[in-house]
Amino acid sequence: MTAFRAVAVFGARVAGTRPSLGPRSRYISASSQKLSSHSSRYYSTSPSDPFYSSMEPFTYTQNPSRVIFGSGTLKQLPAELTRQNLSKPLLLSTPEQVSHAENVKTLLTDFSVAGIFSRATMHTPTEITDEALDYMKSTAADCLISIGGGSTIGLGKAMSIRTGLSHICIPTTYAGSEMTPILGETAAGVKKTRSDPKILPGTVVYDVDLTMTLPVGMSSTSGVNAIAHAVEALYATNANPITSLLALEGIRTLAVSLPQIVASPQSAEARQLALYGAWLCGGCLGSVGMSLHHKLCHTLGGTFNLPHAQTHTIVLPHALAYNFPKLKPDVQKRLGDAFPDSNGDPVVGLNVLLEKLGVERGLKAYGMKEEDIDKAADLAVANPYANPRTVVRDEIREVIRRAWAGESAKQDL
Repeated sequence: MTAFRAVAVFGARVAGTRPSLGPRSRYISASSQKLSSHSSRYYSTSPSDPFYSSMEPFTYTQNPSRVIFGSGTLKQLPAELTRQNLSKPLLLSTPEQVSHAENVKTLLTDFSVAGIFSRATMHTPTEITDEALDYMKSTAADCLISIGGGSTIGLGKAMSIRTGLSHICIPTTYAGSEMTPILGETAAGVKKTRSDPKILPGTVVYDVDLTMTLPVGMSSTSGVNAIAHAVEALYATNANPITSLLALEGIRTLAVSLPQIVASPQSAEARQLALYGAWLCGGCLGSVGMSLHHKLCHTLGGTFNLPHAQTHTIVLPHALAYNFPKLKPDVQKRLGDAFPDSNGDPVVGLNVLLEKLGVERGLKAYGMKEEDIDKAADLAVANPYANPRTVVRDEIREVIRRAWAGESAKQDL
């Protein structure tokens, strides 16, 4: 399987001009006046807007993913396999979501399903990947279909990059992994990530119907996990106006729709908006680099076997509070505007959002011990990485301690 990416290099800024965003620039959802009203604070038409007046040359990489989005779109899977001339898919899931894989199998009566491997595990341990590869070879599968959240999609990526088989993703959460050419794997208790265009799944089928039964707690944490991708995309060293537009719309959409899901889990409108926002945020993660937040979450999750989405949810406000003073003023303002009830401070907005969602705020609830904090801090600063603020070990230790204790985030370090 060969992956191609379109790369656009933009420059030649003309003084006094700004790009036209087109008629869809103010549109998010015709069915959600609340979201559209909130978004109007973000889309500016003023030539003095710093987002445009300070635009620098940039490079934007368009990842080549095919997306099928809507309600009932799972029914298009047979046609998608036919389009790609595939006939013997191996279905992947976690043990908890094997029923989803079995439902997919019932749709593929005209195909020779190679089997179901249902042992996908969070943090993509390499021993599970090896087991899945052995099973795959015994079935002579010609493609992979992963249905589930980040654990299952991660397994599909790990298998696809090793074998070259086509990979079709059917996400059932809001984590966003399906839109990225990034793979995180754990071996001997250490989680490492790598990026390669060949890791990116070729087709993503977003079916809102599959998220209708996603528990409220998982909806909330996987949604905040997606928000984290967009937050860090805004201050990435290779940030660009295109990714920033996607990031801000993704944040805004999820910050509005997730509380609606908590209040009304069966709201199809809220579920559709959340899935749309997750798609946008995942695309950000796949286009630009990440910083402190993702480094901390990979360190904590891989080393102490903490649940992925919950760890992201707990760490995000603390990581943002640490970096916020060093962000560019226009990024600070746009982040503040993206979160409802923020009063211009996105850390406040995140604290309020997490309170509305009723999620766990402390890593200690998931088994991390207080004596683990020092080890986590040492690992977090062991290798240099890009970040808006210089990473200082003692300060990072305090960030981790606050996340462990479940304290509200604050900008005082």
